[in-house]
Amino acid sequence: MSKYKPDMSDMIPMLLLIPTKTSVSGVLKKTFPNVADGILFFGSFKSFGGTERDVNGVYSIENTANVATWYRPDIKSDCRIVLADSGEVYEIISTPENINMRNQFMTFKVRAIKGGV
Repeated sequence: MSKYKPDMSDMIPMLLLIPTKTSVSGVLKKTFPNVADGILFFGSFKSFGGTERDVNGVYSIENTANVATWYRPDIKSDCRIVLADSGEVYEIISTPENINMRNQFMTFKVRAIKGGV
């Protein structure tokens, strides 16, 4: 059995924003806390230049990144993360993967949120 060990040499501070869900007229609405109320955690953030997309002949680069961190059960696919140094906000676009189901490390992919939060 191979032991997975992510590259955690360049860990940076990030904030986790966990949404509050309310039902408004039968529609589920997510509300995110202020950045100041985010939960601090550390992880590696690797963008590799983003993700190239070609939609209807229009070439664009989407600002995406891979995050690796220690396992946290409160990080879910409906959360957002904020880079503590720059304030950039990212949404989690993949289901966070609990590596080898050992509750030790996790990885997930994020995409930058443009426009407003």
